[in-house]
Amino acid sequence: MKLAYLFNTKVLNKRPMKIPKRLQPLVDDGLVDEVLYQLMSGKEATVFVVKSQGRICCAKVYKESMKRSFKKAAQYNEGRKVRSTRRARAMEKGSKFGRKQQEDQWQNAEVDALFKLSKAGVRVPQPYGCYDGVLLMELIADEQGEVAPRLNDVSMSAEQAIEDHEQVMLYVQLMLCAGIVHGDLSEFNVLVDDYGPVIIDLPQAVDAAANNNAYSMLLRDVHNMTEYYGEFAPELLQTHYGEEMWALFEAGDLSPEVILTGQFEFDESAADVNTVMEEIKAAFDEEQERIERIRSANEPD
Repeated sequence: MKLAYLFNTKVLNKRPMKIPKRLQPLVDDGLVDEVLYQLMSGKEATVFVVKSQGRICCAKVYKESMKRSFKKAAQYNEGRKVRSTRRARAMEKGSKFGRKQQEDQWQNAEVDALFKLSKAGVRVPQPYGCYDGVLLMELIADEQGEVAPRLNDVSMSAEQAIEDHEQVMLYVQLMLCAGIVHGDLSEFNVLVDDYGPVIIDLPQAVDAAANNNAYSMLLRDVHNMTEYYGEFAPELLQTHYGEEMWALFEAGDLSPEVILTGQFEFDESAADVNTVMEEIKAAFDEEQERIERIRSANEPD
């Protein structure tokens, strides 16, 4: 039985709250029976615990782009495919229609990632669907029916830290095998229930092959998790799973069956600084030209 459906009377008997404006259409359409209580509010979304078609689940209400505080969103949008050329042009110009398309793309990215990663064997909340900027998904709870805590609220033994770190590294590996990098993985985006870690919050997930920032994001994800677990098991701080995974990924040798070691031999040869600087300058010039094209396109005739 899934933990999401093991709820005690303490949760179920919470008095229903006033229906938030963004959830009213889902109530009207019969997708949400009751809004029980607000679970949390973050930089990207507000999450409510709701009753939907007889089951208790989460309703993640995405904040509008102007109200979001997530930085450098353009880095995460890079490489995301847009099927319609009209939509792509509108998104590049930043028109009202284009901004709406970007919002839809941002929200759908999490739904797509949840379905894809669940199929790949990564523990994530099961998604039920996204409706008008509201994602309905599984509520992760413990056997007593209490909402599972975030990893940053959990302390553990060194043995447990090593075991859970290994599990999270496997999830990161499975994500990369599925072509996805979380992009914002930390102790604040992992829940812990009676069966171990659960990865959450994936609207910024990036395409590992199409996003030029994927490697640095992967390293940051792995570093964040290793730093946290390393507080309880310092020996983990000497591992380099991110570099090992990416090297195998680039070589086409990464698969779910590969057993990682956490060891990596770094290239100590000197970098060609002049070539690197030329590439940086060329990229800067190209970006300036793109910005100028967008500015010119938005200027009135």
